[in-house]
Amino acid sequence: MLIEHRGRRVARPNMRDTPWVITMQPVLEVRATDGFALWPVAETESFGYMPLNGELTPLEVGTAVMNIVACNDLDPADGVRPAEPLGSFLHGLLTLDTLFAAGGFRVTDSSTGVVFMPGCCNGLEDWREWHQVVEGDGQVGFGHDPDPLAERHGDAVRLTVDAEQSSGPVIELPATDLRHFLAGAEHDLAGFLALAAAWAEKNLHRHAVATVAALARALDLPTPP
Repeated sequence: MLIEHRGRRVARPNMRDTPWVITMQPVLEVRATDGFALWPVAETESFGYMPLNGELTPLEVGTAVMNIVACNDLDPADGVRPAEPLGSFLHGLLTLDTLFAAGGFRVTDSSTGVVFMPGCCNGLEDWREWHQVVEGDGQVGFGHDPDPLAERHGDAVRLTVDAEQSSGPVIELPATDLRHFLAGAEHDLAGFLALAAAWAEKNLHRHAVATVAALARALDLPTPP
């Protein structure tokens, strides 16, 4: 089997080669960065998705952090925010018990053009739910509008792009392959978090340690050493 890793086709050892390529990437929903001035960011448009991995540029890391912070930029219960603009923007990320990072895992079958995307209100903080599909025999939904659904059927996994469509597009693959893809996606998330830790030291100064710990919680990963 061939898998694609950052644009390169790589042969899996001890697996039968097939003419199709499936990729899985952690992606973050991003909004426009126009007017943002608390730290350097790349130019992006609203309602796009940014793949997260350990090869992002500093501007891309800043953009990703901005969007994760923005997902949690809620008014505190007591209505009190720090007066400092940076502290005010980070306040939700640093104080909320439950954090949200809009996005999920994108799965692409390049042979058919079918793309399985996270739906609305799905978050990267719940990415480990994919293991319920690999290790179990049930199904897990990943948001709505559309309604992406992953189901285990014996030794195979079926990814339905929109479960509300009776005959919509699907991606099917062996459960053993999905386990491999999940390991790669986790590696990409960890790579991004390591970049974010180095980035925070340079850009967030006294907020760096707390921000990195919060980002780790938002991505359900261990805090980098």
